[in-house]
Amino acid sequence: MSNWNTYLTRFKQYLQLEKSLSKNSIEAYTQDLTKLMQYSELFLNKQSPDKFTYKQLLAFVLWLSDLGISPASQARVISGIKAFYKFLVLENDIPSSPADLIEAPKLGRKLPVYLNVHEIDKMLEQIDRSTPEGERNLSMIETLYGCGLRVSELVNLKISNLRLKEGYVKVSGKGSKERLVPIGNLATKYINQYLSKIRPTIPVKKSAEDILYLNRRGNKLSRVMVFYIIKDLAEKAGIKKKLSPHTMRHSFATHLVEGGADLRAVQEMLGHESITTTEIYTHLDKHYLRENILSFHPRNKKRN
Repeated sequence: MSNWNTYLTRFKQYLQLEKSLSKNSIEAYTQDLTKLMQYSELFLNKQSPDKFTYKQLLAFVLWLSDLGISPASQARVISGIKAFYKFLVLENDIPSSPADLIEAPKLGRKLPVYLNVHEIDKMLEQIDRSTPEGERNLSMIETLYGCGLRVSELVNLKISNLRLKEGYVKVSGKGSKERLVPIGNLATKYINQYLSKIRPTIPVKKSAEDILYLNRRGNKLSRVMVFYIIKDLAEKAGIKKKLSPHTMRHSFATHLVEGGADLRAVQEMLGHESITTTEIYTHLDKHYLRENILSFHPRNKKRN
């Protein structure tokens, strides 16, 4: 499979150097190609990727389906394969992409789970503010919700990137792309309290000197730990919804759209490359409006 390994190495270098993708994204693309490599090994006598035809790629997609791989995962693999063949065309390894006409399975668009304002307030009430961790957690969640950050962006937030007097924080998002995000008064207040009262009491590790939120050992918090804190508070607040690491981000975006915020502004805040990604929150808004209108409209109320 040395030929495959050469192509994989070149593709990974391209994604890293030309596309500036994160390690996680590059790993995902590599896994997609590994599946195609396995198919080549099993059914095509280790055929080189530059020799694949449209029909062979179609057969590969059907094989994924036969393996019981979900439509969402199939779509992810197909996206990776398409990117790889575009790279081969760009590098003049092949004249045109055999993957262009491959279609991903139709996916039902899932509306993300979000919390209403009352639920978020209820969660924050569960925080024990008599402990250093409690004060830190309050600041973290207010910042996460107040700025619509990804959990990975929160744990990597740097003190040197805070522009609190100007009302902004500089965030390093997907693909190391930086953006300025407005921050509200409440999140600013709790960051300042944390910086003045809690963080100076922590023995900071050298690798984390510029990291805003630290664990008790002075290291950067993990994404898993932040998600665990949110889940624990939700359970204590009696919230039964199935949360994800993005729940606070979804809540932030939904509440902005419900309040009438411009979709382009929300897109900028979230760091979405495409407006279509942000448009999911207009669907949430319609659902919210429908539920409210139907519950309060006199014709929908039960009559004796």
